[in-house]
Amino acid sequence: MQMQNDQLPSHRQRENMLNRYSVGATRWVGSTASLVTHTILFAGAFILMWLGFNVDRVLLVLTTVVSLEAIYLAIFIQMTINRTTTQLHEVGKEIEEISEDIEEIQENVEGIQEDVEEITVGGEEEEITEIAKLEKIEQSLLTIVREIETLKKKESVS
Repeated sequence: MQMQNDQLPSHRQRENMLNRYSVGATRWVGSTASLVTHTILFAGAFILMWLGFNVDRVLLVLTTVVSLEAIYLAIFIQMTINRTTTQLHEVGKEIEEISEDIEEIQENVEGIQEDVEEITVGGEEEEITEIAKLEKIEQSLLTIVREIETLKKKESVS
């Protein structure tokens, strides 16, 4: 029985499915369960030799399996690096946008402070309170900028 064209998974669906499998496989390979499984399998191969199985065949199969696994691990590692690089690039763009917004806000605050300084020559108390509030806002923005820079450094180290 053939599937109709509308029932076939699209290229994007297949790609998403493969990405999910690769992420899951990468997570599993980096787990304790994977370590235990591999240890049992390798020990089992050596036990087969002690039980009298042909040493050459056991080693041939073991070497072939390990080589194939290494190839797939290298592919999974590269896929993970590619995903991480894309994510870091996106985060970097967002941080740049936030930094630009903060710089613009800082410029506005500085302009307002200059205006307030001109106005406060008359000694109006409300305006002085506004200045204090703006200075607090500026300090908060500077703290945010420092935190963003720290995040950038942490992301670049990762």
